[in-house]
Amino acid sequence: MGSSDPYPVSLDSLHFPSREQTISQTLSSLRRSALSVTNRLLSIDSDAAFVREVADYYDLPLVANERCGSWYIPLDIKAGSAYFKSTDGHTGKWDFSFRRLNLQILPLAQQHGGCIIVDSTRRDAPRPPVMPDALSKTVPIWCAVINRTLFPAETTFHPVQFPPNFLGASEESQIEHRINGFVKSLQDLKLDLNALRQQLRKPIQVAWANRAYFHPTDLRKSNNYHLFVLCSASKRVHGAEMSEGGYIQGAGDDSEGWAHGLTPPVFWPNKDTLLRTPEEDLPALIEGLVAAHHRKQDVAQQATRIAPTHNLFIGQSDPTLSESGRYDLVINCNGSPGDLVEGNSKRLNLGCASQKLGSRDLRKHLDKVQAFVAAQLGPHPSRSLLVTCESGKDLSAGAALAIVCLFYSENGEFSLTPARPRLDKQFIRQRLAWIVSSQHDVNPSRSTLQSINAFLMERPDY
Repeated sequence: MGSSDPYPVSLDSLHFPSREQTISQTLSSLRRSALSVTNRLLSIDSDAAFVREVADYYDLPLVANERCGSWYIPLDIKAGSAYFKSTDGHTGKWDFSFRRLNLQILPLAQQHGGCIIVDSTRRDAPRPPVMPDALSKTVPIWCAVINRTLFPAETTFHPVQFPPNFLGASEESQIEHRINGFVKSLQDLKLDLNALRQQLRKPIQVAWANRAYFHPTDLRKSNNYHLFVLCSASKRVHGAEMSEGGYIQGAGDDSEGWAHGLTPPVFWPNKDTLLRTPEEDLPALIEGLVAAHHRKQDVAQQATRIAPTHNLFIGQSDPTLSESGRYDLVINCNGSPGDLVEGNSKRLNLGCASQKLGSRDLRKHLDKVQAFVAAQLGPHPSRSLLVTCESGKDLSAGAALAIVCLFYSENGEFSLTPARPRLDKQFIRQRLAWIVSSQHDVNPSRSTLQSINAFLMERPDY
């Protein structure tokens, strides 16, 4: 046939540009509709009902693995928070985090005979299992390290407890071979292991719960161990959300991208109102609820004392806290130096930017921190010092870390020339453990810690 033939002679000759565009737009619209805020909140509510079933079955308190886990636990039954990262369970990168020790779980488990740690996993995760890497590997690694460190004679509980029929034998073996190294690193932090042992008193037995699997009923509370149930809240979705009636697996994940500022503490008291509000009205409603929540909050949060010091505190930047008169001295990492009243020698504003830029700024100002602390606490070591930043968890923790490394002895006493070993990475890690153990949600970024390490270890007098 010639080129003038009216009918196409191959698939390449077929062109439906307008139809293809319409189908694509329609599918995108359907997907956006399925991933609506309403569907996410309904999915979260459904998953929370399952979490309640698990709590009733095991009769154990619920602990949210932040940030995602708090979406699935109503405020009135949430017993605490943990901070286990899925990335510490990624294949080939298995780790025990020394920035998030999670020791706050120990007394809770001792009091109740264990706990239920709640998390979930998205359908589009790199590996879409019935549980996230945090529950299948990160927490089991942590439990094995805690068991070996605190209960060396209880060898029955020393192997890593993996979910049944989930990981390959090679991966389990590789993880197992790393545990003793993690134990040695934890021991090197020089924490009071006897005190931690008394907080827990019995080793940890691990069990799992998800929509497809409950551990056998014989794994309940016991006189021989504390039971940690690792609960994946969401059911596994094999197809698209449209095929699930709008149910979204792991709906609480990455809430910054869909929630319009809504958080679990705002969601749960207002759940019924939110679920009956039309989708188009939700952004305005959420904005009003979040604003009302912030007005009700006691913004003058208590600062955290860094044990074993008696006078060093960290907290969130807030005038009602830093100007309350409860603290003799204040270092505000983000505050503008121009905001200081001239002649105010008891306050130091560093003027650091936010996030990574702030970490680099902090490095430039640590000499000012050192000079301020030496001048103010040297003659009066009993004065209280509050270090703040906008989050209360990053730059303030970094500045406090520099201070405890430079000025505090092993027993937490202030001195201009404290007796200490060589100031190296291991020593800095030990002092970081003071801060992490004192404030469990503190999270100095890698950039902040790099700035502190650089400042301390480049000093000629060390």
